[in-house]
Amino acid sequence: MKGSDLAQQRRPGLGQRILRAMGPAGVFFRGFLEQPRMVGSIIPSSRVTIDAMLEPVDWQRCKLFVEYGPGVGTFCQPVLDRLPRGGELLVIDTNPLYIDYLKRTIRDSRFHAVLGSAEDVEQIVRSIGHEQADFVLSGLPFSTLPEGVGAKIVAATHRVTAAGGAFMTYQFKGEARDLTARYFPRVETGFVWRNIPPCVLAWGWKEGTDAS
Repeated sequence: MKGSDLAQQRRPGLGQRILRAMGPAGVFFRGFLEQPRMVGSIIPSSRVTIDAMLEPVDWQRCKLFVEYGPGVGTFCQPVLDRLPRGGELLVIDTNPLYIDYLKRTIRDSRFHAVLGSAEDVEQIVRSIGHEQADFVLSGLPFSTLPEGVGAKIVAATHRVTAAGGAFMTYQFKGEARDLTARYFPRVETGFVWRNIPPCVLAWGWKEGTDAS
């Protein structure tokens, strides 16, 4: 094989070059194309959604914040900016494209990006030296997850969430809110119009002792 032929094989196609030029938006869109059932939207969440979602968090008591489906990190820096010095952020995603991107672009010793399933959150939390999470955020599209997977994720989330913490979701439909209500007795809701598309917010609070 000629060197020119090998170079031609290695050269990225036009579509890949366009996505690279688009930066995070290109990575996000490519991830959507690869795993459309695991990405809620082709457009990252708005700043209004981010601020509304994170507003109820008690940051001073937050030792571990977990996010499912971080994508290209739309929530990551806002969370890190709010976390106390001793707090940590763990993100879990099934798409290696997103995890690799986040590991390359976020340089913070408090940040952990893990390739895996939210169903295994308890094991993953223990793997980084914690027993429970104080707050768990999810942008996973529960309406398109395989049957039964959403319930398993929420059940595991309830077990791993510390007393006084919350499971927080932002969705374009009400499935995540309804699933949350099965496991978390106190659920607060909100709605953000200034997002594409508008989305339903829900906070499921875990009260009482740490016993699940």
